[in-house]
Amino acid sequence: MTGEVKSPIAIPPGPFQPTWESLRNYKVPEWYLDAKFGIFIHWGVYSVPAYDNEWYPRHMYVKGHHVFQHHLQTYGPQDKFGYKDFIPMFTAEKWNPKEWARLFKEAGAKYVVLVAEHHDGFALWDSAYTEWNAAKMGPKRDIVKELAEAVRAEGLVFGVSYHRAENWWFFNGGREIPSDVQDPRYRGLYGPAQPRETPPNEEFLNEWLLRACELVDKYRPQIFWFDWYIAEQHSAFEPYLRLFAAYYYNRAAEWGVGVAINYKLHAFPEGTAVWDIERGKLDRMHPFFWQTDTSICKRSWGYIKNHDYRTPDSVVDDLVDIVSKNGCLLLNIAPRPDGTIPEEQQQILREVGRWLEINGEAIYGTRPWIVYGEGPTRVVSGYLKELETPPFTGRDIRFTRKGKILYAIALADPGEEMVIQSLSTNLRLYEDEVAEVWMLGYDKPLEWKRDETGLRVKLPKQKPSPHAVALKIVPKE
Repeated sequence: MTGEVKSPIAIPPGPFQPTWESLRNYKVPEWYLDAKFGIFIHWGVYSVPAYDNEWYPRHMYVKGHHVFQHHLQTYGPQDKFGYKDFIPMFTAEKWNPKEWARLFKEAGAKYVVLVAEHHDGFALWDSAYTEWNAAKMGPKRDIVKELAEAVRAEGLVFGVSYHRAENWWFFNGGREIPSDVQDPRYRGLYGPAQPRETPPNEEFLNEWLLRACELVDKYRPQIFWFDWYIAEQHSAFEPYLRLFAAYYYNRAAEWGVGVAINYKLHAFPEGTAVWDIERGKLDRMHPFFWQTDTSICKRSWGYIKNHDYRTPDSVVDDLVDIVSKNGCLLLNIAPRPDGTIPEEQQQILREVGRWLEINGEAIYGTRPWIVYGEGPTRVVSGYLKELETPPFTGRDIRFTRKGKILYAIALADPGEEMVIQSLSTNLRLYEDEVAEVWMLGYDKPLEWKRDETGLRVKLPKQKPSPHAVALKIVPKE
């Protein structure tokens, strides 16, 4: 325990105390272990300029940055047109949360995480702690509430992400130039705007905690996602993270639902919350359940006008690879400021959904096998390294299991024969006798033989999907 602070909140009665020893009794809920695939949503005032990425609000105040120059040329000086002046343009006039929720369900997602507040300090809920929120400005709607209701109506789990920690320093470039960041009237949005290396003070940390607990109490999210800065300034945030976790987990016990906190880097000890790797994967199976968060868009999390999109095939491959290693995938989309989701993003989601409609049996509700997989392609492990892994081949196979049934999923078309070396009679990894082998989406059992080279399965030329191929291996009773 790093230190104690005077808490601005009272911990609800329940099984958890604000100590790491107590919080190690946390269990990841079964719904989360079963879900495997969720949708992340970066949507806010930063969607309005639609330029570069969601860090536009910071970089527009950083002299010498290309975003600074773009802003000057497009909107004028930062003391005449600041970030606050984009808020009236964040209209959401075409936003239909029910349509969003239906699309997410069609995509095969089981949970949805909305960015409730990004580094920019603009809250998407009706908060008692700030007037700078979507219920009072911009859309003049409680976006968190409306989306939570729509998502739950479709049978999906709702969560939020909360990036307020970064607001401590996010706008500090505005103190180095003539800008509205220096106007005390706008401190509620721009925050303290301190140097990044300066630890957050008690006032800021208390408000950070109060706003987080307000989100918990008003909207009952079942995932609460934190970004990296709480790890970077761990000694300052550490007691507040313990307070929040005990508060949230005890509230969940009171509600009778399973919840999870997502964290980056080393902010929480293993086993007290769920570790999240931004735009990255692992090259091996992890003993604790974990998550990758990544985006459909390669260059930005928020909406921009010239997105470079990932392919549906790469999303499917990452999903399978991550699930085989005891993880889940949280895939981000970037809606326009009017509330519409670009058609290209919708198409990617629907294509992933079509694959899951055929092959979801090998994903949902599964658990890792003895080994995660086999094949020649080396996955580059770690934070922000997803694009370093080369494309998968038909010999790259990943495993999942459901009871005694084993699924073997080839990450590209293996051709007319799939050879699963891990099922070799010599290796003895799979000691059951094989009764049948099926391809998901194909209505006839497949021909196979098993020997010291592996399980060799004859495949039809026409596969059920242009993406990963999933085999179901059924043992004898």
